[in-house]
Amino acid sequence: MLNVEAVRLEFGGVVALKDVTFDVKKDELFAILGPNGAGKTSLFNCLSGLVSPTGSIQINGQELTGKKPHEIAGMGVARTFQNLGLFGSMTVAENVLVGGHLQIRGGAVAAALRWPSVFRSERQARQRADELMELMALQEHRNTVVGTLPYGIRKRVEIAKAVASQPELVLLDEPVAGMNHEETATFIDYVLELKERLGLTVVLIEHDVAMVMKIADRILALDFGEVIGLGTPAEIQQNERVIAAYLGATDEANVQTKLLLEGATSE
Repeated sequence: MLNVEAVRLEFGGVVALKDVTFDVKKDELFAILGPNGAGKTSLFNCLSGLVSPTGSIQINGQELTGKKPHEIAGMGVARTFQNLGLFGSMTVAENVLVGGHLQIRGGAVAAALRWPSVFRSERQARQRADELMELMALQEHRNTVVGTLPYGIRKRVEIAKAVASQPELVLLDEPVAGMNHEETATFIDYVLELKERLGLTVVLIEHDVAMVMKIADRILALDFGEVIGLGTPAEIQQNERVIAAYLGATDEANVQTKLLLEGATSE
């Protein structure tokens, strides 16, 4: 579904991404790992059109590079952000409906003329929003102002808002950052349920190595903008460059990382 080839991104004299190449298959859960400053968010910014790199990024054979964010969203790509991208003064239902605005046909003129197609698409958008709130266990909060809700629930709202645009590919930027172990486990269950029920392809950035090792089909590891590993969790677990990037190149650090990775895949 997604093909990234020789993507390079520079800011002045700083190279954020160095000829990054990988692909993501349809229905895959693909994770991107790396220490702070590795280039993970820069890569997401390229995929969602916030910056324009050199190289090629294609979804289903269509080139994304150079397109604007709303054009990429129209091609079936949705994204969440590390810092919540919600409207805090609006209700849960209103936020989810905003996410589905691309699916509402017609403009101001059509709405003013009360064309049946406009009302039909609005009705479908509301029905989809209800279904998503049900899947994410948000119905009891549907009329609650988002800014008053706990952090973990707001994270679920953001996922529902993103998926309301009916994407094929969802980019999740550190979806469990700031959550405790119990919240993380519950949240990931919701994400996996959405993925299964809606046939989504998911690419996520995450620092929680243990969680990634359990749920990812494949993993891309970055360090200083360069690909240092690409493969299954078992393959990444044995990758010496990944181990060194996470806890340094010392023997003691490598032992600690190996224990962490092995523990993540053995549970």
